Amino acid sequence: MNIWQAIILGIVQGLTEFIPISSTAHLVFASRWTNIYNQDPQKITATMAVIQLGTLFAVFIYFASDIWNITRSFLVENWSLVREGNLNRERLSKLSSDAWLGWVIIIGSVPIGVFGIVFKEVIEGPLTKNLWLIASMMIVIAILLVFAEVFGSRSKGMEELGVKEALIIGFAQALALIPGASRSGSTIMGGLFAGLKREAAARFSFLLMIPAITLSGLLELREAIYLLSQDDILALVVGSVVAGVTGYASIWFLLAFLRKYSTFIFIAYRIVVGFVILVMLWKGVILP
Repeated sequence: MNIWQAIILGIVQGLTEFIPISSTAHLVFASRWTNIYNQDPQKITATMAVIQLGTLFAVFIYFASDIWNITRSFLVENWSLVREGNLNRERLSKLSSDAWLGWVIIIGSVPIGVFGIVFKEVIEGPLTKNLWLIASMMIVIAILLVFAEVFGSRSKGMEELGVKEALIIGFAQALALIPGASRSGSTIMGGLFAGLKREAAARFSFLLMIPAITLSGLLELREAIYLLSQDDILALVVGSVVAGVTGYASIWFLLAFLRKYSTFIFIAYRIVVGFVILVMLWKGVILP
């Protein structure tokens, strides 16, 4: 992989990671267009996971104050309860909203962690780059987003998240392991089903991605060191920086957009692109 290929992947990753239109679908097309690694699925998976670290840094920078407050409150308040020997359900219910949000993020991260470990070989295999599956999931999640928009109460802020809401969103995030689902699309959908306001659902989806992408990115980075050459790693660094810059802009755009509008424009985009891909596959214009 050269620098220009990495820049293209970085731009695509940064633009699509946070917008609910499936970064995987767009990265698969970008990897085919640039023909990186002669379509070796294991190397492409490693590249995608590592370049996600660039968008992760965008989350750290954009939500720096939130992350600091959640981490500090979680550690200080829970350590105090442990020292007092009062780490029970009643005392946990009296934690500050920031400290409790730390628990909500941990609980919400469990489903994708379990499914990610169990299905690691499948995720890294060729099936997850199959365009039939990707296009189908783009449409399926779009339909589920329609139901979430119609039936979600959109009445709760993040401070009202409980264990039930965390698990609903967490299992929705696990759908992102299926290519074409979209991590942000799945978690925003889960947030809307759990009753969150659109902006709150998006903000929580960005915070919830931190544990999952950090762990998967670091694990794949370790494997990428052995799979990829030094030139590939250098190009990945450049691509990750580009992904971080464009990702930061995408976060700002989506939060501003969802304060005023619904997700229907993204739903329409997913359905149109999904159907176009399916038709092209059916006609033999592109290969799966």
